[in-house]
Amino acid sequence: MAALKGSLSDAAHQALDSWLIALSALNGVARHTITAYRSDVAGYLYFLTKHQGKSPSTKALAQVRLQDLRAWMAYERGRGLSARSLARALSAVKGFTAWLAERHAFDAGAVLSARAPKFRPKLPRPLSPEGAINVLGSVKDQALHDWVGFRDTAVVTLLYGCGLRISEALSLTGADHPIPDVLRIKGKGGKSRMVPVLPAAQDAIALYVTACPYALAPTDALFRGTRGGALNSRLIALVMEKTRAQLGLPATATPHALRHSFATHLLAAGGDLRAIQELLGHASLSTTQFYTAVDSARLMQAYQSAHPRAKG
Repeated sequence: MAALKGSLSDAAHQALDSWLIALSALNGVARHTITAYRSDVAGYLYFLTKHQGKSPSTKALAQVRLQDLRAWMAYERGRGLSARSLARALSAVKGFTAWLAERHAFDAGAVLSARAPKFRPKLPRPLSPEGAINVLGSVKDQALHDWVGFRDTAVVTLLYGCGLRISEALSLTGADHPIPDVLRIKGKGGKSRMVPVLPAAQDAIALYVTACPYALAPTDALFRGTRGGALNSRLIALVMEKTRAQLGLPATATPHALRHSFATHLLAAGGDLRAIQELLGHASLSTTQFYTAVDSARLMQAYQSAHPRAKG
């Protein structure tokens, strides 16, 4: 995000680093979120450097006015940043400013009162039940080695069968095997939840473990790359790209779409929204409620295509 060129003072760098370290250590924020927040806040600080003519000190940050913040937001929108991305950036800036205000005892009301731009949340794009099952049966076809095919099948089975995020699946260690009937997952914000594990997922993981050529020590990653290191999520994304091409699925058939499919198919089968919220690890029920919109949209689509009165 930091498109502006300029230099920040050592104090500004130190403040940003200290905030990110605190987020990571105390709140358990994921690494990719930390990376995004660093870019967001650095972009804000670089803007203030140009806007104010010098790298902002703590005192200068304490004196940021609402119009300064709006000028930054206008700049970001002017260079093509989406409303969704700007809302995330503003959230990061507010978090950084609130942390700084608490440490240095100043009033951050001007920054904290800024309203995020409105945007229409994107509805999840799940696969059909048939499409999801076909993916689980086809990912192994993309592998050059049998054990890699077993590995990829185990990972995508966890995504669709348990509703895990890819980062959660890849965070499992050798200590998690054999996989129990109920698995404790540490999700976003360091929050833990209990997730039932289908026998199909247990069997898929057991098959992979048996075939894996590497020793799976309790403290090591359960899922390994071909060179023995922890499996990179990008490799699962590439496998999904090849699989959807083979099956003729849309570009929205990503690893995360399998998690969406887990929730949507549970809801369609009569699953309780609160229970699905717990299984997904959503902090807010409103996030889970997006799946009701997906289900309603599918019902409307079926109605419009099949009901004789829907066609006028």
